[in-house]
Amino acid sequence: MEVDIEKLDSIINKYGGNKSYLLGMFQDIQKEYRYVPKEAIKYICTKLNVPVARGYELATFYKAISLVPRGKHTIHVCMGTACHLRGSPGVLEAFERELKVSKGGTTEDGLFTLETVNCLGACALAPLVRIDEKDFGKVNQTIVKNIIDDYKKSEK
Repeated sequence: MEVDIEKLDSIINKYGGNKSYLLGMFQDIQKEYRYVPKEAIKYICTKLNVPVARGYELATFYKAISLVPRGKHTIHVCMGTACHLRGSPGVLEAFERELKVSKGGTTEDGLFTLETVNCLGACALAPLVRIDEKDFGKVNQTIVKNIIDDYKKSEK
């Protein structure tokens, strides 16, 4: 993957070139590319005089940072106790079946990444699914296809 050096320099400048904001820089890179390319880690670390190993250590420590390309939309299926008891395992299976991808994977078209989370903090809406910043409450297996189809239609 080719990274845009001007964009990386812009991100570095946004933080005043302060290496204590390395995580914030990685988050901004991820917003731009939907993941943090290895070339970007090497460039930023070299530019900030941070050992590249330290950059990888930071990038791999936080689950929110991905070193592999992610989908345009991230689907989080809550697996907390309330959601689990109300059927989230079946909801996850429905997403896996409809998207033809396993938990943690990204669809071939790059549109969706499917993940589970331990709790989304909205137990009254269980089972809860969050796509990007939008919550879908009381999801069941039969509406999963409709949710996916709506997102696909909005991409056309």
